[in-house]
Amino acid sequence: MALAYTPGLKIQKDSMLLKERKLPLAGEVLVNVGDKVNFDTAIAKASIPGGAEVISVAGLLGCEPKEVPSLMVKKIGDRVKKGEVIAETPGFFGKFKSRVLSPVDGIIHSVSEVTGQVIVKCDPIKIEINAYVPGKVIQVLPKYGAIIETRGAIVQGIFGIGGETHGEIKMIVDSPNEEVTEGNISSNCAGKILIGGSAISLNALKKALEVGAKGVVVGGIDSDVLDSFVGYEISIGITGHEQIGLTLMITEGFGRMNMALRTFNLLKTFEGYMAAMNGATQIRAGVIRPEVIIPRPELADKEFKEEKISFEKGMTPGMTVRIIRQPYFGRIGRIVALPPHLQKIPTESFVRIAIVELDDGTQVIVPRANLEMLEE
Repeated sequence: MALAYTPGLKIQKDSMLLKERKLPLAGEVLVNVGDKVNFDTAIAKASIPGGAEVISVAGLLGCEPKEVPSLMVKKIGDRVKKGEVIAETPGFFGKFKSRVLSPVDGIIHSVSEVTGQVIVKCDPIKIEINAYVPGKVIQVLPKYGAIIETRGAIVQGIFGIGGETHGEIKMIVDSPNEEVTEGNISSNCAGKILIGGSAISLNALKKALEVGAKGVVVGGIDSDVLDSFVGYEISIGITGHEQIGLTLMITEGFGRMNMALRTFNLLKTFEGYMAAMNGATQIRAGVIRPEVIIPRPELADKEFKEEKISFEKGMTPGMTVRIIRQPYFGRIGRIVALPPHLQKIPTESFVRIAIVELDDGTQVIVPRANLEMLEE
């Protein structure tokens, strides 16, 4: 029988995790090997040269270009802040002056009496990366960053939105099949990563954002709720850049889907612990999973024994799998059969497929590469 191996989502109570923290361009590394770091510890920093802002001072003041140098309040080389006056007319008896304000922070670079334009060179854009997780620096990446080692629990999801954050784990439902509503969320959710059950309503998401929650983890979500919350139709290909003030992780898929009991119980075990969370998702080449990482400092002096994932035999009939591509994205089912020969699919490609029975009894044909095996 032909077999295939597809790793499932990580749901581990004790794992040794490595996080590479790297600048997008060369800069300055702020830590050394052996340093202990926390969530917000600065790892490296860099600056991107600022652009230039061209201001038509003559046009704004209604004067001749040759008059501009004499009307400048700020001279070449002076530093200016956004909203600060850089040029003005004398007015009448000191009143009724026309003024030009700088639109950016920067330095006066040039003043032209030919064009009447002033160029402000913008301040450099500062970039800084933090550790994201508490741990120890085990390697420095010269000029770029470092690799952080931390020991703790990890729960990966199938989809997420929003960037990196951290907060205290807080359960807001009693069971993995309970939907999160407004009533589950109160002011004491501020700064917390909220753990729900099968789904979450739009009003509940808005309230979580309003009270200052850092993140939400639920089993499923309706696509319309997600789009309404973000404000546009979300792409499931690459996420994590959304500026919504809240990080969201879906553990099972779209629609109302009970959170896996193992996932729910693991998160419940660590209620009250501080955790790091990232909603970034990439389902194409170079897969990135949304995640919750729960550092466990109490294990620092204990021997680490890696959890074994019992998938050595690959996919077999009867195994529980999750579909990770459309049109059945997020659905869970059991493998009914694994035909040994390549078969043609709607894209005209010939691939090895699996016949999967979904939870509603429907049988579908899915490329094996679009499946991930789940631990039960």
